[in-house]
Amino acid sequence: MKFQAFYDSPFILNFSFEKLIQKMEAEASDNPEYALSHQRILDKTKEFPELLDGITNLDFFEKNEILMKELLRDLFPPMLTENEIKAVSFPFYNFFFNPTKRFESIIKKAGDNFDMIIKDMDPHRFYVMSCCIILNDFYDVPLNVSMPFIFDIPNEEGVVKHYRFLTNADFMDVSPSEDFKRLTQEEISELLDNFEDYELWKEKFPPKSWELKGFAVVNFFDATTEIAIANLKSKLINLEDDKNLKPELNKVFRSIFQVSDLEVGFTSINHDENKFVRSPINSVIESYILLGNSQDCKNELLCEKNFNTLVESKKFFSISDIERTYKEFPDSQMAKHFYEAGIKSAIFAPIIKNKKILGIIELISRKKMLNSINAQKMEIVMPYLEDTMDRLYDGIETRVQAIIQREYTSIHPSVYWKFRQEAERHIGFYREEFDLPYRKITFENLTPLFGQTDIRNSSVSRNLAIKKDLEINLMLISDVFKNLISDNDLTEINERLISFQKLLSKDLRADTESQVQNFILFEVHPLLESIKPQNTNYNLIVTEYYKQLDSKTELVYNFRKKFDDSLSSINKSLADILDKRQEEQQHRFPFYYERFKTDGVEHNMYIGSSIEPDLTYDPIFLKNLRLWQLRVLCETEIEYAKHKDRLAYPLDVASLILVYSTPISIRFRMDEKRFDVDGSYNARYEMIKKRIDKSLIKNSDERITQPGKISIIYSQDREREEYLKLIKILQDQNLLSSIEELEVEDLQGINGLRALRVAVNYDTKDVDYDFIEEI
Repeated sequence: MKFQAFYDSPFILNFSFEKLIQKMEAEASDNPEYALSHQRILDKTKEFPELLDGITNLDFFEKNEILMKELLRDLFPPMLTENEIKAVSFPFYNFFFNPTKRFESIIKKAGDNFDMIIKDMDPHRFYVMSCCIILNDFYDVPLNVSMPFIFDIPNEEGVVKHYRFLTNADFMDVSPSEDFKRLTQEEISELLDNFEDYELWKEKFPPKSWELKGFAVVNFFDATTEIAIANLKSKLINLEDDKNLKPELNKVFRSIFQVSDLEVGFTSINHDENKFVRSPINSVIESYILLGNSQDCKNELLCEKNFNTLVESKKFFSISDIERTYKEFPDSQMAKHFYEAGIKSAIFAPIIKNKKILGIIELISRKKMLNSINAQKMEIVMPYLEDTMDRLYDGIETRVQAIIQREYTSIHPSVYWKFRQEAERHIGFYREEFDLPYRKITFENLTPLFGQTDIRNSSVSRNLAIKKDLEINLMLISDVFKNLISDNDLTEINERLISFQKLLSKDLRADTESQVQNFILFEVHPLLESIKPQNTNYNLIVTEYYKQLDSKTELVYNFRKKFDDSLSSINKSLADILDKRQEEQQHRFPFYYERFKTDGVEHNMYIGSSIEPDLTYDPIFLKNLRLWQLRVLCETEIEYAKHKDRLAYPLDVASLILVYSTPISIRFRMDEKRFDVDGSYNARYEMIKKRIDKSLIKNSDERITQPGKISIIYSQDREREEYLKLIKILQDQNLLSSIEELEVEDLQGINGLRALRVAVNYDTKDVDYDFIEEI
């Protein structure tokens, strides 16, 4: 049986063990310890000249399996056969000999019909990779061809596992045919920039024009976990802490491409004007296409052939030698821009989402290390980049919407019709040149619903985090002073330092934080700057101190950051659930909805016939909305409990609902661009909302709101009866459990409030939150 490659290649394969035998002979002659062990097998090999000249028939391995295993014994230690995944082969070929027992077991479990084929290895890629071996070994072109080739191998359960393999080519030689023509440097450069030109590679390296003699040792390792983590990593890039995005991307790409100075950039595309533009993302990831004063070239870029191809074909391309490109095209502003910036090579790849190009990812190096060959690695990372950039765009859009809502106004869809009606009225009268005043926009006879999920003791936790950071900051300063300044120089400022350390050992007062911060920023840091020229140890000691500070605040920002990040994460999670669920509930009967993020999330809802006069309103809609509100608070509590352990700073939440059955009116305040209750009588509702948050159980020191429970504040017996029925529905669904009936302490101007406090069942599984039961 002849050895056949499964794709065309430039090689004639010569399975030879000559280099291995020569190495064994050298060891036997140089070291007596190897002479005895090697000589016996060396004597046997003399009976088989094909071991040196080349094995052309694969039957040889089956007939002489024992001899071959003895010959390869040092490369395949029997003690490791159960652990290593290893065999003899050639690079990129699917013929394997002398596999370890573990390798045999993996293949056996894959089934009789399984064929070992490299993932995504097509004839073109196979041919070019084979040519790269020649460029690397014969022409000494420093190509990093160690791409992560993967075999997808199913186990006995049919689950596909990913195995990466590495090839040891120490026992191989590459040699040309007798009539070969040596490639020029220009031809090699042309190949480096044209990975996709299959015919060019076949022209420069014709099929079977080179001999690949010897064998390779192929090592496999299970990369299933690694690949899964890589997928996860792309999703876990924290866009809320986007200052770390660029360093993280640089780190990943430098590892992938093995280029120490590689930098990642990004440039957006304005499709309307057909040019590259800056975007908010450039505050995090700079644009190298538009770096510095590059306005001259930004309108030219999309007109150039390569960039036309990039945008239209949606494929990446590379420039392996920018200096050569600039000399070849001296009129190109793009080439001039990169050349003057000191960039030697680059790769450009379009970020595509939903069939639209968001922008261009740029990989640049000030070394000639990037080319069309290692650009193929972009196929591996593009899914991560597309997901990351899409999330970054979503984050920008969220911030834009937040600014609009904060600085201007956000009209809820349920009441949009009335604002539009008033606007259309003004447009009509203005056409007739009437000076018409704006009318009040009000909605009457609405039943309010208020709820909140509050972060417990947030002020205490925030103060504790601030206190810890300040204590650490002062301790670091104390260490710096001990190393930099003599005791005589320290007397006055050290006394102040000690006094502030004592001050922080007590409870944090309102002005303590500002006092300590002012001391650090306006006394300590200027002092450190003033001693810089006088002390040779400054660079080492003080630089190390500044490394431990936050770059924006110039203070230690560790515990506070964990608190802020945790608070932000909680608020976002709770708000997202509320926003999503209220959109679904609007289909039953429209209601006005607004929510606010503070130390937790609170929401207001108003329902009644005036919200949608064209529909018939029935009190059953209010009951269903109350059930929905209670159920959604259960969902937020349960979802928060699932993710609580992942928070950098431990926090607890407690939920509350205010039941208020008396109809009220709301009016849009033009000066504040928001709705508010209308009239002094209705203001009582707002007063109750503000005072019940931290209220206590009557005749006790216990707060009404408690972690793990939802407190329902009410004043009328019929409200109590209605909510007991709603609670019973959710108890039957295993969302709620035990109930407490409590009296609320008398508040200023508010008496007679009572509460139902019901425990949330956090062990609930398989809850269908998309299904909202109606009464």
